[in-house]
Amino acid sequence: MSKVFLESAKHIRDFSDILHEVQEYISGKYAILISHDSDHQKEQMKAYITKYLMDYSLAVENMTLDDLVGKLYSEMAEYSFLTKYLFRNDIEEINVNAWNDVKVTYANGEIIPTKEKFNSPSHAIDVIRRLLHKSGMILDQSQPIVVGHLSDRIRITVLGQGVIDPAIGVAVSIRIINPKKLTKEDFIEQNTASEEMLDFLSLVHRYGESLCITGATSSGKTTLMSWILSTLPNNKRLYTIENGTREFNLIKRNEQGQVINNVIHTVTRHSDDPKQNITMVKLLETGLTVNPDYICVAEMKSEEAFFAQESARTGHGVTTTIHASSCIATYYRMVTLCKQRYDMDERTLYNLVTEAFPIVVFSKKLEDNSRHIMEVTECEIKEDGTRHIRTLYKFNVIDNAVIDGNIKIIGQYEKVNDISLSLEKRLLENGMPSSLLKRFKGGKACE
Repeated sequence: MSKVFLESAKHIRDFSDILHEVQEYISGKYAILISHDSDHQKEQMKAYITKYLMDYSLAVENMTLDDLVGKLYSEMAEYSFLTKYLFRNDIEEINVNAWNDVKVTYANGEIIPTKEKFNSPSHAIDVIRRLLHKSGMILDQSQPIVVGHLSDRIRITVLGQGVIDPAIGVAVSIRIINPKKLTKEDFIEQNTASEEMLDFLSLVHRYGESLCITGATSSGKTTLMSWILSTLPNNKRLYTIENGTREFNLIKRNEQGQVINNVIHTVTRHSDDPKQNITMVKLLETGLTVNPDYICVAEMKSEEAFFAQESARTGHGVTTTIHASSCIATYYRMVTLCKQRYDMDERTLYNLVTEAFPIVVFSKKLEDNSRHIMEVTECEIKEDGTRHIRTLYKFNVIDNAVIDGNIKIIGQYEKVNDISLSLEKRLLENGMPSSLLKRFKGGKACE
């Protein structure tokens, strides 16, 4: 039918002309359809578009009727050509550098420009405003920087006119959280870590040790933390805290759909009225009253760092992430954040955070877009109170090869030191079987 339609169409027009005409028709007669997004209304709207095209015999060169209807619908009620990228499972990020410069970062690390582009700066602004409307955010001259979300797995940061050149239109970073839950086997296959390193991180947290995963944006911190949390026993109570949007989904169900683990997911809530704000600090304080075995603070960016370390030092197993450039730098970054809450002596704060988070994991995205756990450290507290940072595992880069014009990082994982006697003692007291413990306190096995 589409081929016959194209051959019989009397008016072959530019897409932009037809879009403008159909928009006027739909908005004038069926405006209510554009403000709802149910499947039924979507099909209704497509039916009206189809009818209009056929009644007026309109077509676009090299486009079938189905293609034209789909593209018109996407422009009018969805997010233009971005729609097809937003809901794929193999894409991590969409970056709009300008209305005519859009690049997509894929899960395999490739960064590829899109074949499509917006029609103009104003077209780009219009589509992005539609995205932000989903989260109740507004982009205008008075608010040119906006952070919002499209769903519980898509985060958007927008820079509008006023902070960028008008000719650019809009600059946007769209972070997409991959819904696929990686397994230990996935991490090993991707060479993110050795099996022993993954087992160590999973088990030390299972048996009470708090840990912090550190690194730059897109280094794989959240993905790794999500897996570690997924390995906790189903009967342990887990309380998670996220800022603004949900990235975790740690609830497990059996074949009958019944929840089999014990998880409470929470997110912050922003309000123009400061009294109505629900911050990470507030959620942390509340979390301590619901009797959790483990607490996850998705990311420490501000004063919540102080309460996170307080929670860890009161016997809860706490996991968190932070932006820092190494394991050692992580503690100094924590001190800086804690001082936003209380202007305490830095040495005192350093002692607190090293006691709170004895295990630190440094993750990094390398030049070839591969992600690796570069180092795992333990902070050992000596009897005299002094601290000793000992590297347990690390990734050694041996060479940087050029293969088919692309950089390839060549390296291997090494077990550097056994765990300290004090950590061994704590793990035993917390219930770790000696058969598991001996794997981490003897030998140098690490592939």
